[in-house]
Amino acid sequence: MQGIELLAPAGNFEKLKTALYFGADAVYLGGKQFSLRSFADNFSNEELKEAVSYAHTHGKKVYVAANIFMREADFPALAEYFVFLKEIGADAALVTDPGAFFLARKVAPGLPLHISTQANTTNRYAAKFWLQQGAERVVVARELSLEEISAIHTFCPELQLEAFVHGAMCISYSGRCLLSNYLDGRDSNRGACVQACRWKYRIRAREEGDEYPIEEDVHGTYILNSKDLNMLPHLDALRSAGVCSFKIEGRMKSACYLATVINAYRRVMDGKLTVEEGERELRKVAHRAFTTAYAFGQNPDTVNFADSQEIGTHPYVADVLLSGEKPLVQMRGRFRVGDTLEILSPGESFGKTFPVTRMWDENGLRVEDAKLVMQKLRLDCPYSLSAGDILRLALKE
Repeated sequence: MQGIELLAPAGNFEKLKTALYFGADAVYLGGKQFSLRSFADNFSNEELKEAVSYAHTHGKKVYVAANIFMREADFPALAEYFVFLKEIGADAALVTDPGAFFLARKVAPGLPLHISTQANTTNRYAAKFWLQQGAERVVVARELSLEEISAIHTFCPELQLEAFVHGAMCISYSGRCLLSNYLDGRDSNRGACVQACRWKYRIRAREEGDEYPIEEDVHGTYILNSKDLNMLPHLDALRSAGVCSFKIEGRMKSACYLATVINAYRRVMDGKLTVEEGERELRKVAHRAFTTAYAFGQNPDTVNFADSQEIGTHPYVADVLLSGEKPLVQMRGRFRVGDTLEILSPGESFGKTFPVTRMWDENGLRVEDAKLVMQKLRLDCPYSLSAGDILRLALKE
């Protein structure tokens, strides 16, 4: 898909490198302040500078989230932050708050500004407003249908439209939630969401001091838990609606999760996998039940009552550190001699499987069972592996 950006999350530098290695055109990330994912590792100012340099060296872009709802006390440091982002060459700042937008235009003219989905842009007039203020891009609200996105694009063809295509959904309107504040005192609109919507709840009635559970239905208790968005089969429709950037959610997700999802979308977008093959890839890593949310209109089936998450079919067991005749890997999950491993790679070895026949530790001693956490091992592999590739435990037939 020429001209369409694949945009991936980066919760830390490791994940940034993973995202770019597996085919993302750009990443979005947060600094230590002002980001809606304050419990991700995030980036210090020095790391932000290094991240932008690293991405630009590889021909990729970096968008920095400063998308919390601001309070008065935030603005002195925020002004310095926007100036810093412009100085290091960030490709855009991602904002929600109109005050933050106004300040960025004042203190860092020329810094591209993207409007976060948290700003709830749900119609063409709101989109036109942001365009006239000087926004380069709007991340459309997750509640919109393809038809509504198309109407915005027709009305504002010069405005870039970004849309989420994969990952966790919020039970609240474009993430504007007070549940976390109410139950745990952590402000979701300031980046500290406790994800109370993912908790398992028990509803009880009281009678003479006794408690009786009231079940929602036979599945029970995940009454606020949204399914995961999956628009992989509908990328052409998104492009036709005017979306120029396909956004993957997950700054809190693992590097293996990102590698799997980015690789699947990249290969489908490039015509190297069919949609059906890409869907099978997505199920190899932990996920919730999938939904297209509101892409095709109102949809009552967006809540995952049955459970919080499904386990992926192919457990993550090792990172490839060094290539070679006997590549060096680092254990991330238990595996043994006799197991069959599958290669996750942006290269030609993707999807190849091989049996584990021999392994050695760093002292050259034979290992039968890779059970020591983060142990470095050499192993026999008939295929070419590169640093950054991932090994998964393949399903037994």
